[in-house]
Amino acid sequence: MARAVTLFTGQWADLPFETLCQKVKAFGYDGVEIACWGDHLDVQKAATDPVYVQRKKAVLAEHGLSVFALGGHLAGQCVGDQWDPRLDTFAPADCKGHPEKIRAWAIQEMKYTARAARAMGCKVVTGFMGSPVWGYWYSFPPTPERMIDDAFREIVRLWTPILDEFDACGVRFALEVHPTEIAFDYYTARRLLEAFEHRPTLGFNLDPSHLQWQGVKPHLFARDFGKRIFHVHMKDTAVTLDGRAGILGSNLAFGDSRRGWNFRSLGHGDVDFDAIIRELNDAGYTGPLSVEWEDAGMDREAGAREALQFVRRVDFAPSSLAFDASMKSS
Repeated sequence: MARAVTLFTGQWADLPFETLCQKVKAFGYDGVEIACWGDHLDVQKAATDPVYVQRKKAVLAEHGLSVFALGGHLAGQCVGDQWDPRLDTFAPADCKGHPEKIRAWAIQEMKYTARAARAMGCKVVTGFMGSPVWGYWYSFPPTPERMIDDAFREIVRLWTPILDEFDACGVRFALEVHPTEIAFDYYTARRLLEAFEHRPTLGFNLDPSHLQWQGVKPHLFARDFGKRIFHVHMKDTAVTLDGRAGILGSNLAFGDSRRGWNFRSLGHGDVDFDAIIRELNDAGYTGPLSVEWEDAGMDREAGAREALQFVRRVDFAPSSLAFDASMKSS
């Protein structure tokens, strides 16, 4: 069982879609997870204009690539977040500085994303949901439990109409468990599923890099949430606490060697991908392994090529027989 290996296009959205597809094919990938920003995909057009969809599919076909998922991270973040000026960078010009306009745009954008996925032939959208209470994670000033309860209820209220659209389109939403999200670690992920009463449409995009630096073992997350893993990001992290740097990053930019952790290209960090593959095998996951390449210390094209080879090497099928079967008496 060789899973398809794809490249998430989010970190390449500075390139035109056709240019990127040329590179992805030259690198040797099987396909792409298309980011819904830049020139890569306009979800409103994809949801409403068959000609636009045909053109995108033609570019993919020309380069022998398949599309396995769409990435709706930026609009999704705007659905559940409390506004601050950073969200303006994700929103259209006429919404900037207007929190309710941004949220209304984001909700509609995510509904378009479900329709766009159906039109493109995808069954999964990866992305973020935002969080009304991420800023309160440390609980000082003291955070009443009621505020956390209210935040989960608010996410359910905001996202239920969106997930209704996903259901109508036959598409599942895979939340990337990630700092700044309502579900950012093991127990908040469990609480989110409970808040939505284990709605089948909602699951997870397993990205081990975000769990690793928090001290959560990604393979245990994969074991316990295996049936809810709809998509997988292959991304590594190196934790380099040296007695000066802290786990919170010290407000230093990604890539700064003084940080207590940094994203690394695959195989250059601390994630145990062998253990993750074994858990994915046990869970019956047959979807793509999607390289999300983020390493500020390495050339991205060299990194993308090396990452592909790493994934090909680390992926393996489960055994079809017990190794000691021949020793057992009939």
